[in-house]
Amino acid sequence: MADDGAVLDQVNIISSDLRRSLDFYRRLGAPFPRPLENPAGELFRASSESEAGAQLELDSAHFAPVWNAGWARRTDLAGRIVLGFRLATREAVDERVDQLTSAGYRALQPPFDAFWGARYAIVEDPDGIAIGLMSPIDPTRRTRPTEEWTG
Repeated sequence: MADDGAVLDQVNIISSDLRRSLDFYRRLGAPFPRPLENPAGELFRASSESEAGAQLELDSAHFAPVWNAGWARRTDLAGRIVLGFRLATREAVDERVDQLTSAGYRALQPPFDAFWGARYAIVEDPDGIAIGLMSPIDPTRRTRPTEEWTG
């Protein structure tokens, strides 16, 4: 029997300011070695290179209709997705949030010790996309969620 399950291969973000988005994701640690420019010198596409799995793609709002005929700016969907990035240590979560907020990006959830045993934070990219930053899970640090959520 063939495996017909879907495998996450790519996350594509339509950016309102591709240069600012590139700055954010590069500060986050995602490599974008060869962003594409049109003849007028405007960035329109950038692809991350990752050996870890899914590719991160950034496209300008002007370029999106080229490959998505139904593209429309939808502000009503803001905040409904969190892109998760794994960092090597608990300390790295705090350090990366400090780096990003020092560069002017907004922290939506400051770093904290999450009930599932990881150090976790959420920052916002230039287009309002929530970016989760998580350390490896330490089973010895697991706790129950607050009574409000567990009944």
